[in-house]
Amino acid sequence: GPTPSPQSIGEGLCFSDGRRKVDYVLVFQRRRHSSIRSHASTSVSHDRLSIVSNGNFPPSASVGEMRLIRQEFEANLLEAGLEIERDRELKTHGPSFTRLHAPWPVLCREAEFLKIKVPTKTESGFGSAMSTMWRKMNQPFQPKVPHQDHERTKFLSHCFSRDKLHLYNITSKDTFFDNATRGRIVYEILRRTVCVRTCQTIGISTMIAKGVYDSAFPLHDVSVRFRIPTGRHLVLHEEWARYSAFYKYQPIDLVRKYFGEKIGLYFAWLGVYTQLLIPASIVGIIVFFFGVATVETDIPSQEMCNESLNFTMCPLCDGVCDFWHLSTACGTARASHLFDNPATVFFAIFMSLWAVLFLEHWKRRQISLSFSWDLTGIEEDEVYTEHPRPKYENILLQKRQRKQKNKKKKKKNEAAIEKLTWKDRLPGYFINISSILFMFGLTFSAVFGVIIYRITVSALMAMSPDPETKSNVRVTVTATAVIINLVVILILDEIYGAVALWLTELEIPKTETDFEERLILKAFLLKFMNAYAPIFYVAFFKGRFAGRPGNYVYVFNDYRMEECAPGGCLIELCIQLSIIMLGKQLIQNNIFEIGIPKLKKLVRAIKDKGSAEKKSEQERPPQQWNLDYALAPFEGLTPEYMEMIIQFGFVSLFVASFPLAPLFALLNNVIEIRLDAKKFVTELRRPVAVRAKDIGIWYNILSGMGKFSVIINAFVISFTSDFIPRLVYQYMFSQTGTMHGFIDHTLSYFNVSNFKPGTAPQNSEHGDIIVCRYKDYREPPWSPDAYMFSKQYWCVLAARLAFVIVFQNLVMFLSLVVAWVIPDTPKTIMEQLKREKKLLVDVFLREEKEKFQLIQSLFSKDTTLQPGGHVLHPGQGLPIPGRYSTLPSGPKQGLAGDRGGEGPRARCRAASFSQFTRNIPSSPRNENENSRHTAV
Repeated sequence: GPTPSPQSIGEGLCFSDGRRKVDYVLVFQRRRHSSIRSHASTSVSHDRLSIVSNGNFPPSASVGEMRLIRQEFEANLLEAGLEIERDRELKTHGPSFTRLHAPWPVLCREAEFLKIKVPTKTESGFGSAMSTMWRKMNQPFQPKVPHQDHERTKFLSHCFSRDKLHLYNITSKDTFFDNATRGRIVYEILRRTVCVRTCQTIGISTMIAKGVYDSAFPLHDVSVRFRIPTGRHLVLHEEWARYSAFYKYQPIDLVRKYFGEKIGLYFAWLGVYTQLLIPASIVGIIVFFFGVATVETDIPSQEMCNESLNFTMCPLCDGVCDFWHLSTACGTARASHLFDNPATVFFAIFMSLWAVLFLEHWKRRQISLSFSWDLTGIEEDEVYTEHPRPKYENILLQKRQRKQKNKKKKKKNEAAIEKLTWKDRLPGYFINISSILFMFGLTFSAVFGVIIYRITVSALMAMSPDPETKSNVRVTVTATAVIINLVVILILDEIYGAVALWLTELEIPKTETDFEERLILKAFLLKFMNAYAPIFYVAFFKGRFAGRPGNYVYVFNDYRMEECAPGGCLIELCIQLSIIMLGKQLIQNNIFEIGIPKLKKLVRAIKDKGSAEKKSEQERPPQQWNLDYALAPFEGLTPEYMEMIIQFGFVSLFVASFPLAPLFALLNNVIEIRLDAKKFVTELRRPVAVRAKDIGIWYNILSGMGKFSVIINAFVISFTSDFIPRLVYQYMFSQTGTMHGFIDHTLSYFNVSNFKPGTAPQNSEHGDIIVCRYKDYREPPWSPDAYMFSKQYWCVLAARLAFVIVFQNLVMFLSLVVAWVIPDTPKTIMEQLKREKKLLVDVFLREEKEKFQLIQSLFSKDTTLQPGGHVLHPGQGLPIPGRYSTLPSGPKQGLAGDRGGEGPRARCRAASFSQFTRNIPSSPRNENENSRHTAV
């Protein structure tokens, strides 16, 4: 490549001439032994070329073969019209960079091929409809983005066409396509460039997978250290990727222009979710404070704390545990009321409707963004024409070779093997199903292991002679068990992420989209089960299968199954949920997302420092591509979305037991947005700007979780909380119609003489106890049906089931009403879409009119110059040849039309206005020297 000039060294974003932009960078590693380039090694590579060219890429391809493949690939890139610059100095080892630049004709060709929408000169004036007063109030929360008002105004846009260059506002060919679009165009060329002669592969992803190149990426606009104030990168760094900007809106349009629509939509979705957590948090705080305010007036809590009522309870374990008074559990009862009160039911209904409202609001926001980002009407094939994944191609190639070996070459057979069938994937599917079932088993084993821990530690602490240890059994066991659960969840989370990736690879998906969707579903299934299994156990299973005094259920014949606390299982569910949610967020955010990348950066810096000392001092300072190569590669948005989806589950699924969940989620997300922003701007290589219509499969997962949350909350309120038993008592069994006597009503009697031998307390401090109480609805020992379920039990069960059905149907109905009332497409957007179509039609009609007038004037001039010539009347039509000859654009361009050696376009087309205006001085199209024109 050309040698760099000294003035370009500081730039780092251009070729050595200082003018042509670096649109993309390819990196390959030079090994130490590759520095010896003898003629013999080259000839060996040429000899082995035949081995490679049969399509079977050797796993241990030599350095010479790699070089040949690169040479062919880069020659094909040059043929496609790209310009290439390589490193000046020949390194013996280390990374070697190949810079790519797309000239104007290539950009135009690819923009037309990709149907990239670009703004026209026509101002459609679609500014935001915000009132001036609201804008003034909002001003402190807006990020300081240059030309923000100009950004808000939407220009009429149209798919790029080389025939209509005069319509676009082309002030400079270098800046008309922004860097993100240029990177996307070059990536599209890289994706489809073939390398047939050496290894029968297609695309840069295959090259990277086979080790020909190490990586490929577009450059960040500016390095933060250069501090160029006009760069978008710097604006994002100052106004978005800072924790101090937590109270400001995100500059979403700028994020989209820099990183592309897919990443823009993720941050827009995260912003909408975080914004809507504010009302949910406020309502949650009100519900919590309602519990705090009414705890003193709550009759069941007062009855539990009343020592004069003197409920003597049955022992909590066999032999060593003594009888105990219910009043000792006063603290648990009061704490339970904070979360288990009538307001909780209202909050559960509110949160179910909130989930629907969130999804509806996001739909509207997504459509607004689609309109302002010109994503309306794009078809799937327009978004991305995907090539097969490298692994898919490789396995397909191996299958073809096996067929060729087994049978004689027949054209029929070769044509038949065009894709992999279900038979090829069957082993992968079998391993998938068995592995997922094993992972589920592993998750349940972890939960069961913690249950055993709780049971054994409770029994051991109950045997302790220390009275203080005995009194704190439940708190100690619950807290330590939840922390163990949290650690297990975090470890399994990382394992399941890697396993999901491995299982998806075994399925051999054809395209990247297919791969991503399968990976998301598997990872979500495993991580969902992992995060919520312990919570499901506490909510719906704990204490349900414990048995009763005299007939307990035992684990390993020694340990009794655990029971809920006297105040109910809801307080334990609350503790479990809060510790797992907070712990997961704090540890994953602070240690995994901040700590691990910083540690990797530190290790890399130490390595670089060691290698830098060995290098000569005369070597030039690092360029932008060196700095970007040192950053971590972008590995997709799946981990970011997954983290938020699991959090959405904590906020919506069990919110009836923990009204403060939305508040903690909000506090986490305020930091999360800035953390992710900082990561994208400063710690990751720039991703390719990928177009996307929506957030894809994540919306379906959110919608499913929203519906699932209604059922879960219905069961939590009816079966885990005491809400239904209290209602049933108050309206069916209470003498006074109040809650007085509720605790006595929920406790059954047990005759201590019915204890199994060896299970009764050995040395009781309470004297001679004849009858003890336990929490259940069972017949007393003096009844003919002693210890059978009582009438009250069946009444409460019927009420619980009825509540589940009523709650579920009511919330589902209200959800449908909310979804029906809120239209998916905002009215203003619908009006603007109609107006935009009308304006676009007007522009083209005006163009056709001008074109017709121009042709008339040209031919009238022609007839006046040639008096004897044939006069063309307006209604007579115009003879148009099938193919036009192209003339050179002038002395500056050597190639015909300067189209990168593309030659004349093969398709027939009508003469456009843009082709004639070249010859007229007053034309607004004088800046487009590179477009072709037609001789008339």
